[in-house]
Amino acid sequence: MADLQAYIQLLLICLVSTIFVIGSIIIRKRKQNHSSLPLPPGPKAVPIIGHLHLLSSTPHQDFYKFSTQYGPIIHLYLGSSPCVVVSTSETAKEFLKTHETSFSDRPAQTVALESLTYGFKDFLFAPYGPYWKFMKKLCMSELLGGKMLHQLLHVRQQETKRFLSVLVKKGVAGEAVDLGGQLMTLSNNIVSRMIMGQTSCGEGESDEEEVRKLVADTAELTGKFNLSDFLWFLKGLDIQGFKKKLKEIRVRFDALLNRAIEEHQDEREKNKDEGDVKDILDVLLDISEDETADIKLDTENIKAFIMDILVAGTDTTAVTMEWAMAELMKNPGVMEKARQELDVVVGKKRIVEESDIPNLPYIQAILKETLRLHPAGPLIFRQSSKTAIVNGYEIPAKTRLFINVWAIGRDPKHWENPLEFKPERFIGKHVDVRGQQYELIPFGSGRRMCPGTSLALQVAHVTLAAMLQCFEWKVEDHKILDMEEKPAGIITPRANPLIAFPLLRLNPFPSISLC
Repeated sequence: MADLQAYIQLLLICLVSTIFVIGSIIIRKRKQNHSSLPLPPGPKAVPIIGHLHLLSSTPHQDFYKFSTQYGPIIHLYLGSSPCVVVSTSETAKEFLKTHETSFSDRPAQTVALESLTYGFKDFLFAPYGPYWKFMKKLCMSELLGGKMLHQLLHVRQQETKRFLSVLVKKGVAGEAVDLGGQLMTLSNNIVSRMIMGQTSCGEGESDEEEVRKLVADTAELTGKFNLSDFLWFLKGLDIQGFKKKLKEIRVRFDALLNRAIEEHQDEREKNKDEGDVKDILDVLLDISEDETADIKLDTENIKAFIMDILVAGTDTTAVTMEWAMAELMKNPGVMEKARQELDVVVGKKRIVEESDIPNLPYIQAILKETLRLHPAGPLIFRQSSKTAIVNGYEIPAKTRLFINVWAIGRDPKHWENPLEFKPERFIGKHVDVRGQQYELIPFGSGRRMCPGTSLALQVAHVTLAAMLQCFEWKVEDHKILDMEEKPAGIITPRANPLIAFPLLRLNPFPSISLC
C-alpha cells in the first residue's frame, strides 16, 4: 500500500509539473511575441528537466560541444532554471565588461551554499549590494591585499620548506610521492595559517588535519548535483540527504572556528597594547568591534568568509600545481628549459624565493599555459539582475550565466595548436591572467573576480619553481600522465593521482630550517 501511495504521489507531481512547464512555455512565448529580439539558440528542451539529460559529470565539456553546433552564446534550461552559456573571449567580454552591471549577481543559490555560507553571509556568493561592496573593499585593502601578503610571507616560506623537507625524505628513501595529496596539504596549511595563525614546527597539527578534512568534505558536497536545486517541485525536499550531511559539516566547522575565535580573543586581550595584527582572523575581529565601520560584521559573517577562503584557496591552487607538474613530466624538454632558467637566475646554492619570480619569465609562462589548458574552475558563474540585450539577443532577468573558461582556452582563433602544451606562446607577449585580457581569465574578470588571485599566483609560482629546481622526477607508469579530468563539480582535478619519485637534484642540498 505504501508503495502504491508513493507511486500515485509521483504521478501527481509529474502531472502538475508538466502542466506548470507547459504553462511557463506558453507565457514565455507570449512575452517573446511582445519582444522583437530572440533568446540565444540552443538544443531542444524536454518538459520538467529542460536540458539536464544532455549534461554529463563534466558540463564544461558538454557546453563546449554545444557551442560548436549552436554558436558562442547558447540558451539552456537546467530543470526550471534558464541559463546562458558563453564560450568565446569576445562574447565573454560583452557579458563581463560591456554589460557587467547587469551580470554582477551570483546564480540562484544551492542548498549546500546556503548552509555553508550561513545564509549567504559570506563574500564569494553574497548578493551584489552594499555588504558585498564593503567586503570587496576590505579584501583588496586589508584581508588579501599586498600588506597582508607581505606580512605573512614567513608563513608561506615555512610551509614551503616543510613541503620540500617531506619530498627530500621521500627522495632519500627512494619512495614515491602522491604529489597531488602533498600539494593539497601545502596549500591548506598556508591558507589555514594565514587565516588563523596556527603555529609551525609540529604544533597545531590536529587542527590542520581537521581543516583538511573539512575542506575536502565541503568541496565534495558543493560539487555534487542536487536535484532540489534545479527542479522547482522538489524545493524543500531532501531526497538525496544533503541537509543531514551539511548539518554535520557545519557542526564541525563551528567547533573549529569557535575555538579559534576564542583563542584569538584571549590573545588579543593579553596583547591589546601591542596592536600587532597576526593573521586574517585578527583583522576580521577588529572590524567586527569597530563601531564606526560602514557594515557591522557578526560572528556568522566571519565564519562564512573564512569558509570561502579555506575552500576556494586550497583546492584550486593545489589542483593547478598538480596539472602543471603532470604537463612538465609529459614534456621533459619544457621541464629542462625551466631548470636552465632557474640555474642561471637562482643558482644551485639556495632555494628559489618569491622575490625571484619576476626574473623567471619561463616559469611564469608555464603557469599561464597550465591555467589556459587546465583552469581549476572551468566555469565562471553569474546571474542577470535585469534584462539585458547582448549581441542582438534578449537575456531576461534571473538568467544564470556560465562563462566557459575551459572552452575559451581552447579557442583556435586565439591559440595556435590549442591542445599543445607550449609555454613559449607567452614569451615576449603581455598576456596577463588578472582579468584584463579575455582570452585568458582563469580567475574571472571585473568586480567579482577572485580576490585571492595574488596569493594563488605567489604560492603556485614559487612552489612550482622549487619542485623543478630541487628535484628530478621519475614516473614508473606513464599512463598516469594522461590528461583526463575527474568530475568534481566546480573544480577540475586530475582523474588519476600523480605518483612520482623525487630524486634530489641539488648536491649538497641547501639546509632547510622550518622555524
